[in-house]
Amino acid sequence: MGAALAQRLRIPFADADDFHPPANIAKMTAGEALDDGDRLPWLESIGEWLAEHCATGGVMSCSALKRRYREQLRRHCPGVQFLHLSGTPEMIGARQASRPGHFMPASLLASQFDTLEPLADDEAGVTIDVDQSIDSIIDNYVTQTRLELG
Repeated sequence: MGAALAQRLRIPFADADDFHPPANIAKMTAGEALDDGDRLPWLESIGEWLAEHCATGGVMSCSALKRRYREQLRRHCPGVQFLHLSGTPEMIGARQASRPGHFMPASLLASQFDTLEPLADDEAGVTIDVDQSIDSIIDNYVTQTRLELG
């Protein structure tokens, strides 16, 4: 989804999973959920990437599950907008299962939903149901945020 949005907007894309330190990957691979201490340096790395792309634009796929995580990212790039792709645990689980070889096991999905704090009304961004085509999601996001396509 993130790569498709970036391609459509003609701006760089990065996947936050690529920013995890080896210790985080090992922990998740072992089926252990990350805690806030594990996420702090990871979010700082993501924030640095966002800061580098703040003026020109960029898309980062990231599970910024809590408001304070999103606020941490906004400190690096105050104008960042979030796209929360919402869905049922069953639907997200099915999509997760289609990512063979990913280090996060399906057993951690429940902890992600337990941690999730959906976007609040006063946060910059939109929530869109993930149960539709990628093109529909992108069109909806671009329309709601009034982004200009490159």
